[in-house]
Amino acid sequence: MSAQPGHAPVPPYAPAPGAPAELLARLRADRRADSWVPAFERDWTAALEASRRTFSPGGLHEVVQDWQGRLAHAPAVDAFAASGYDDSETIDMAELRGRRR
Repeated sequence: MSAQPGHAPVPPYAPAPGAPAELLARLRADRRADSWVPAFERDWTAALEASRRTFSPGGLHEVVQDWQGRLAHAPAVDAFAASGYDDSETIDMAELRGRRR
C-alpha cells in the first residue's frame, strides 16, 4: 500500500511576477483610476506588510486576484448600470432607521 495520494493536489494560484505592475498600469488606464489606484495601493501595502510578517505571499496573490476580478467584471457592472434598471423601489436604510425613532 502506498502512502502517496491517488491524485495530484491543485497548486495554489500564483500570479506571474510582473502581474502586480501590469495590474497597476491597467488600473491607472481605467476611468475609475482616481478611486481604484489608491485602493489597490492600500490593499497591496497591507498585504505586503502581512507577507513580511508571515513569510507567505498568499495575501499578495489574493490582492492581485481580487483586483483582476474587479477589472474583468467592470464592463458587466457598467452595462448593468447603463441598462436603466429601475431600483426606485429599493429600501433606503437611512430612511428606514429614521422611521424607527
